[in-house]
Amino acid sequence: MRRLSSLPLVAVLLATFSASAASEVRGTWTASPARKDTQEIQLQLHHQNERGNMGFSEPRSAFQGLSTNDGAASFTLPREAGTLSFEGQFKGGEGAGHYRFTPSEAYAKAMAGLGYPSLSPDDHFKLAATDVTTTRIKDLAAIGYKNLSMDELMQVGIFDVTPAYVSELAKAGYEKLTLEQLVAGRIHGVTLARVQGLAGAGFAKLAWDDVLAMNIHGVTPEYIREVRALGFKDLDGDEIVAFRIHGVTPAFVKEMRDAGFKDVDADGFVGFRIHGVTPAFVKEMREQGFPDITDEQLVAFRIHGVTPDFVKRMRAAGYTRITPDELVSLRIHGIDETFMRAMSGGDGGANRKK
Repeated sequence: MRRLSSLPLVAVLLATFSASAASEVRGTWTASPARKDTQEIQLQLHHQNERGNMGFSEPRSAFQGLSTNDGAASFTLPREAGTLSFEGQFKGGEGAGHYRFTPSEAYAKAMAGLGYPSLSPDDHFKLAATDVTTTRIKDLAAIGYKNLSMDELMQVGIFDVTPAYVSELAKAGYEKLTLEQLVAGRIHGVTLARVQGLAGAGFAKLAWDDVLAMNIHGVTPEYIREVRALGFKDLDGDEIVAFRIHGVTPAFVKEMRDAGFKDVDADGFVGFRIHGVTPAFVKEMREQGFPDITDEQLVAFRIHGVTPDFVKRMRAAGYTRITPDELVSLRIHGIDETFMRAMSGGDGGANRKK
């Protein structure tokens, strides 16, 4: 699938290349290996009017005459909509230079016949850059995706929405999805294999939004199995997504259980993560003289800002036997050691509290 270099991808693409209808589309380019995959090239195109950039990756096989060896470079990227021609230099696998776009008149005529008359140079260029072919448009129309706007065509190209992908999702049980839903599925990696994997891990026939949520937050079949192996066998989709969102990992659960919190339920572990209750915080509070502190008290400490330093300051003010609930109450009411000393006549209530 074609990859744009930054998000929001559609906004980046559609906000760029805003030349007038009479101008020629040309500008400068840079190129580098796409990620660590030497079989793809990451291109960055900068329009001559300096109003925008666009980046995308393409397989090396898509180019004609491309060599990334050190020295001068001259190559093309042919599309049905026209041809991008590049001139420049490569050094150390990275290149730079100038490009120009030559539109295809045959493509413009074919697009007019499909309901897109009088393409502007910008629109023509965008359709070429995202490789939106007339065949793709016809095939999508044949399965119900007709009269797509120019913006929607851009999304089709950018995110590689194909009839094959529509069919794949239909086999997974997701028929008649909107184009917006298809784009979201592509962005977040929803595939037949992923849906089948989730079903095999116990989450079959999920609603579309739930499938997206699991993919967005990295709930994989492997993660589900790891969580269930810890004893959380009845978590629903929302609960396991909450685990992932808040970083409830198998390692964290084991650490907290080793710290003595073996009977904490799923909500309790999410609460720990939300409020920053860690094994280190547990250890600090036990060292302050609370060996039997509960999970609820630890969460309350974090919510209301009862820190080890606050405990030390209250004890230095003479309150050596203060309880966790009293500490929370003091924090809620904004009472500190200075106030307590003043109220006790300066001795911190030492005689009363010791």
